[in-house]
Amino acid sequence: MSRIDIVQLFRDNEEKLKLQWNTPSSVISKQLENTQVSDRAQNLIGYLNFINPNWIQVLNQASITFLLEMDAPSLQKKLSILEASNPFCLIVANGLAVPASIDKFSCRTQTPLLRSSSTGSQVIWMLHSYLVRNLAPTISRHGVLLDVLGMGVMITGDSGVGKSELALELISRGHGLVADDVIELSRIGPETLEGCCPPLLRDFIEVRGLGMLNIRTIFGETAVRRRKNMKLIVHLEKTTSSEIGAYERLPLSNLDEEILNVKIRKVTIPVAAGRNLAVLVEAAVRNHILQLRGIDSTQDFVHRHELAMGGNTADYDEEDHADHRNN
Repeated sequence: MSRIDIVQLFRDNEEKLKLQWNTPSSVISKQLENTQVSDRAQNLIGYLNFINPNWIQVLNQASITFLLEMDAPSLQKKLSILEASNPFCLIVANGLAVPASIDKFSCRTQTPLLRSSSTGSQVIWMLHSYLVRNLAPTISRHGVLLDVLGMGVMITGDSGVGKSELALELISRGHGLVADDVIELSRIGPETLEGCCPPLLRDFIEVRGLGMLNIRTIFGETAVRRRKNMKLIVHLEKTTSSEIGAYERLPLSNLDEEILNVKIRKVTIPVAAGRNLAVLVEAAVRNHILQLRGIDSTQDFVHRHELAMGGNTADYDEEDHADHRNN
């Protein structure tokens, strides 16, 4: 479960948004959990709204003018609606003075009240991104997450199959480490999974026979990444040289794995003596990049053979190849 408390929100955004407390210290202990957000049809943040109240209500000049021009019975009715929505906090933007009605509401309901000298649109824009990242559904997976050719690649497989050794080889070839052993994956968008490393394991990789290696110290700053969007899963499957022939040579359908309701392309690579896994992973990433651009080498190869078997052409030249891609 992902959660955030008002003190953390204040500290993380105090400098960027020039935040100030407008509430006594006794009412600042409040938390917002992602289960609360998903269970109720409320927006995370927005301008003051009484019809569909936001979790964080931002007051700008128009909002304050609206409140000041309202008669007492109407104002009390609106504030009752606001109280029933149990907002996470209220933020008065543009450095404006806090209306007396909002100040009293904050103290009476123990709702945190903040002030910001930034504009309302800046507050909403910055805090929305912050909340989405911190309240995203999160799951932990065993494996290694790397930045390979600019793409987030998660290497999985049974213990002892050689995931960390492969990661070390890829790092030595110029790629970057995100996380080893434990990967924290967060769904930060409808089709986006972001992976990062738990703070305790950050920069370290464990290799049998060598122990714990600090990748940042050994290879430098450019060899590590704080986080990366995961786009490809490479699963290592231990086998013998004689068993490799049992694997499908021309897989015509893509294999996907669903994590947090997001489908991620998955490639299975058999592990056997003499195979250069680092080169195979790089080739898998390059091939996936081509597929994202609409170029599927396997389908092109099958189409070439279909033309030859159908007698439509004696020679399948590059021009036919280009025409097939365009179609």
